Amino acid sequence: MERAERRQGFLSALPLTIVLVVSFLAPLLVVAAFSTMPTKVFDLGHVPDFSAYVTLLELGYYRSLLWSLGMAFAATAILFIICWPLAFAMSKVFGKFAIVITIGVVMTLFVSENIRLFGWVLTLMKGGLIEGHLRAWLGISFENALYNVPVIIFGLVYVYVPFMLFPLAQGIAMVPDDARQAAADLGASRWQILKEIDLPLSAPGIVVGSLLCFVLSAGALAESKLLGGQAVIVIADEVETAFTYSQNWPLGSSLAMVLILIIGTLAVVGIGKVNLDAIMGRKR
Repeated sequence: MERAERRQGFLSALPLTIVLVVSFLAPLLVVAAFSTMPTKVFDLGHVPDFSAYVTLLELGYYRSLLWSLGMAFAATAILFIICWPLAFAMSKVFGKFAIVITIGVVMTLFVSENIRLFGWVLTLMKGGLIEGHLRAWLGISFENALYNVPVIIFGLVYVYVPFMLFPLAQGIAMVPDDARQAAADLGASRWQILKEIDLPLSAPGIVVGSLLCFVLSAGALAESKLLGGQAVIVIADEVETAFTYSQNWPLGSSLAMVLILIIGTLAVVGIGKVNLDAIMGRKR
């Protein structure tokens, strides 16, 4: 019986596995191959070299990489702090009302990310919704709130709230109420319950949510372009420029590969430390 179930599971997963291999691994291998080609090369029929990686270091592209990783880390930390209370309430307090919040958060995904960010551009720009009303009603005016690093981080936080909120709520739901109640009965403070019970037992949700937000933020482009202008050039912008305006595919591929390697390493290390069987509801 168990063998038949495994065979059925394997056959059910086979079509999607083939799609993932073709659609994910194949382009990745092509990008990796192009990253070892000479400059201004548009086919793979050349002797590989690593001049693109040398150019990456010599021209200071690592600064864009550091900016992307730094802003992604900041956005992930802020998302964890602001999403934890709501996720806890959704899992332990709100009961059936949590579905209303879930629908409300999911509905934000129905609108294009770029459209939502353009809405913030109109809101934060000089003469926009906020500055215009403050100037008209109170005589208060301020310079453009756009085109700086904090507003880019704000955009990342705003866009990726669902990707932190739902894994956190799932992770907190895994914490037994009995354990929290027992700790409270033994005199543990709220801080001790949070530190010793809630955070360790909900670690799978924390890791999954943090990885999702960090990976998506590190590769984000729209937030830096629409809200940040030219204040910071992120690594995704450098990759796009190399592939399009510069027509330097090896450089674009090498930039992409460096980002993929860093994020892939963090993802593998992070996933290796969580019990995915528990968060997926599977029996061990």
